[in-house]
Amino acid sequence: MKEYKYKINGNLYKVGIGDIENGIAEVQVNGTPYKVELEKKDTPAIKVATPKPAAAPRTATGEKVIAKPAAKAAAGGTPVKAPLPGVVLDINVTVGQEVKAADTVVTLEAMKMENAIKAGVDGKVSAISVAKGDSVLEGAVLVTIA
Repeated sequence: MKEYKYKINGNLYKVGIGDIENGIAEVQVNGTPYKVELEKKDTPAIKVATPKPAAAPRTATGEKVIAKPAAKAAAGGTPVKAPLPGVVLDINVTVGQEVKAADTVVTLEAMKMENAIKAGVDGKVSAISVAKGDSVLEGAVLVTIA
């Protein structure tokens, strides 16, 4: 029990406050026990304003910046997919260009490191699915080689 001393109108009061359960406090004033009912305050529900998300960034052509993983590659081609999420720093090939398996087709920045994405197969670039500066997710098709 916590004890306090109060002086009211020159009179000294020794007040002890005990357990508080269900809004009722056990109080002793100068040794006399009392049960004091505490006033219940209606606490208003706090409404948290959630900010609306900003619109996704767009490229100069108005397309979405983030390329999602594609379910299928172009017909008859081999997709070169992003091995991890990142930003396209450079596209090292053009449509119609012949490439070897060890050639770098795209430079991808991920976790502040530049990653050279290799073709993986010999062939001709049939499609480029991303643009310089695009953010891509893991598994997004970068280029297609036929």
